[in-house]
Amino acid sequence: MLDTSAALVAGGHESVIRDVLSWLEQGRRVWLCTIVETWGSSPRPAGSWLAVSDSGQWSGSVSGGCLEEDLLRRTAQDGAAYPVVIDYGITDNDRDDFRLPCGGRIRLLVEPLGDASTQNSAAIEHVRQLAEALIHRKPVSRQVSLQGAVALEAASATRPGVVFDGNELFHTLQPECRLLLIGAGEVARYVAEFATAADFTVTLCEPRETFASGWGHQYLPLDRHLPDDLVAESFSDTWCGVLALAHDPRIDDMGLLAALQSPAFYVGAMGSVRTSEARRERLASLGLEEAALQRLRAPIGIDIPSKTPAEIAISVVADLIAARHHLRTTHEPGSSHSGK
Repeated sequence: MLDTSAALVAGGHESVIRDVLSWLEQGRRVWLCTIVETWGSSPRPAGSWLAVSDSGQWSGSVSGGCLEEDLLRRTAQDGAAYPVVIDYGITDNDRDDFRLPCGGRIRLLVEPLGDASTQNSAAIEHVRQLAEALIHRKPVSRQVSLQGAVALEAASATRPGVVFDGNELFHTLQPECRLLLIGAGEVARYVAEFATAADFTVTLCEPRETFASGWGHQYLPLDRHLPDDLVAESFSDTWCGVLALAHDPRIDDMGLLAALQSPAFYVGAMGSVRTSEARRERLASLGLEEAALQRLRAPIGIDIPSKTPAEIAISVVADLIAARHHLRTTHEPGSSHSGK
């Protein structure tokens, strides 16, 4: 059995997959609602998920809350046996009833998963394979037809992230974005909290005994390994970010040196302009090439300007969100910037 408890944390598709798998293994039926198209203003993009179980449990989101109640009611009452397309916002009444943004329209595919007569075995295997692909950092595409056929394949280099032709849905999912925060402190605490709320998966690294022993936030556990080891083991692919927040070159530079030689989508360091220039000089003296140094975001975050730990964290997470959006766009299958 696939153990997703440790690997699938935080929000996004991975959280929904975890919940769906748990429900199916309990023998429940599940309906997976996928946004396949949007027009005008919409609160969630195409590809967003809401999963609903036959017990009324739900996971994910396809709106700011205006559609979820109706979808929960529909799945409980109708219990569709085959995928169906539902449109919201077509009429003025729709927009009034569901408080869609002015002119907005959303099309959803509501897809049943599981059947008590077959003990959910086929659906469980499909969801496990999907989870396995994402855990192993492999983009994967789901193919769902209105006739109920479901398949998985390696992400195509020529098909965009979400395509619905009226009969079949092709939905490409990318691995979660992981963050490695180096150095325990108040900035790291707030970055971890805000980034987790924004659907990043966060690991906080602190090998220094003094800081680790005095860390008082038990809900944010520390990893005591050296940062360069962690980068090499778990934070060295395109969907990873590494943030040096320790203000200590002994550990910050170790992590940065490893991260800047990896394809990590975001590598940043906290500090003043003068501190950042000194850091670049140190990294260059260690043999880091200029092209790699150019990838370093330092001083980290957007210029709002920020002073307090919480304000600094907001500026950092805002920059991370922008970088993640750019990552998903440029690495989306079919993009001219995709290296896949």
